[in-house]
Amino acid sequence: MTDAGPVGSPRRRPPRWSPARGRPVTEDAAVLTLVVNPSAGLGRARKLLPKVVTELVTSLPGVDVRVHLAANFAEAAAHCRRAVAAARPGEGDRRPDALLVMGGDGMMHLGADACAGTPVPLGLIPAGTGNDSCRGLGLPPANPVAAARLVVRGATRRIDLASVRGCLVDRGATGKSLEHVVSVVSTGFDALVNLRANRTSFPRGRLRYAWSATVQLAQFEPLPYRLVIDGERRDVPAILVAVGNAGYVGGGMAICPDADVTDGLLDLTIVHPVSRGTFIRLLPALFTGAFVRDPAVEQLRAREVVIDGDGLYGMADGDELGPVPLTVTAVPDALTIFTPAPRALSGRHRR
Repeated sequence: MTDAGPVGSPRRRPPRWSPARGRPVTEDAAVLTLVVNPSAGLGRARKLLPKVVTELVTSLPGVDVRVHLAANFAEAAAHCRRAVAAARPGEGDRRPDALLVMGGDGMMHLGADACAGTPVPLGLIPAGTGNDSCRGLGLPPANPVAAARLVVRGATRRIDLASVRGCLVDRGATGKSLEHVVSVVSTGFDALVNLRANRTSFPRGRLRYAWSATVQLAQFEPLPYRLVIDGERRDVPAILVAVGNAGYVGGGMAICPDADVTDGLLDLTIVHPVSRGTFIRLLPALFTGAFVRDPAVEQLRAREVVIDGDGLYGMADGDELGPVPLTVTAVPDALTIFTPAPRALSGRHRR
């Protein structure tokens, strides 16, 4: 997943825990299925889970809250798929059943992939290190209880996703060759930074991304890309090519700062070759999006992008996708999420 280490530990299976057990609910009560990566955020998810569940249970007394602590990626994916398959639409005064996922960006990715193309609402409860999916969607990126309150309020909206096809990494979940992405498909420098950060536990938290960027920069050279953008072939050397839906990577880097999750398009950022000194100067501006004003940065919009080249590896929503070639396609109105009231959204977050 997007945080240090896998979901849980392969040596022992975490027990299923439901503080809602024993609460009187009717058989036809709405069901909120909460799938949790307890190891996300270096254990932050496990620590904050009771507060999240308490918020849901006390604020929604007539709702059946079911909590699953996933031992690994495959188990988390299976819980998500089963919840979506069993979900019922709302009827009368009863809320629709919904899937909630709690953890890092990898859990957000699993939830979105399970709910994509269905009417089942998805609640995103951030408790990881990067939390870029929530940041890009205008959701509270560092407050799981506030995110749970959005579920309680029940306001939803439809957003776009990106789909990715290719020879994808099999993490023991489904073995499928297509996945849906909330935030960004990254290749090149940004992908290698994310990959390095995922594979180390020091330093802790978001400092891992800064450390990984520093190490990667010392050995990085531009890579040869072979792109097909809405059918047009382009061969370019580049430091990175990022294809964004929601726009953030690496714990807050606005790699596609103008991304809009309701425009039906992908945002494409190409950083052409620059000197190492120039790129070091640009790095801090990645967190504000101001780096796009540099003449070496090119921004495009497209409905489909094919990424190929030598030495390239794909990452998405903090997780490994696999080697190129990868085909990224915009999927408009693909997902329903719980969201702040429209007046609380601004700019690219507003529909």
